[in-house]
Amino acid sequence: MQISKPFGPKMASNNRMENTEGIESKMGRPRGFDENAALEAAMRVFWEKSYEGASLSDLTSAMGINKSSMYAAFGDKAGLFRRAMERYREGPMRYMREALEKPVLRDAVASLLHGTVLFLSQPGHPRGCFSVQAALACGVDAEPIQQAMVEWRKAGEEALRKRFVIARRAGELPKDISPADFARFIATVMAGLAVQAVNGASRDEMKRTADLALNAIRLA
Repeated sequence: MQISKPFGPKMASNNRMENTEGIESKMGRPRGFDENAALEAAMRVFWEKSYEGASLSDLTSAMGINKSSMYAAFGDKAGLFRRAMERYREGPMRYMREALEKPVLRDAVASLLHGTVLFLSQPGHPRGCFSVQAALACGVDAEPIQQAMVEWRKAGEEALRKRFVIARRAGELPKDISPADFARFIATVMAGLAVQAVNGASRDEMKRTADLALNAIRLA
């Protein structure tokens, strides 16, 4: 029977290296890029070119990473798009939350429409709105993305409806106007402004459109 020799310094050192490598493999090595900056770049590509129009080369080039890094950090293209959706909601679209928090309904609606005009005419932004541009028309393979955008727009409309229910209880919204119908109306005006922005409408032109809508609304 052969007796094993005790570990020497070299063997112990090798074991420590193997253990360290195993831990790094499980935990994941630090990423060599700014994930937030890469996600911001991807959001802008989807915003400008749409989900199907944005190729992987477009995305990785704008993000400054290779495909392997993109997959490791964000999953597949659909996963990256969903992350971009959330970034858009929490970043460029935060003006909507701020508008809905205004205590007076007329001020809230005016802030929504004028905020949309300012947002759509912001220098450096791709034309139009991400929620309209990114996945309004998709092929069969991208139907889950299209449906995700439908649900996202519906969620925004529901946020409007809830705010208008509160306004109706406070006597600010006429009783003959349904909060759901009013939410759909405001969402339609905002989407229309986005289309006008894509068509090249100026800030002044869109503001006049928003003012016409505000003047037509019967609010207390």
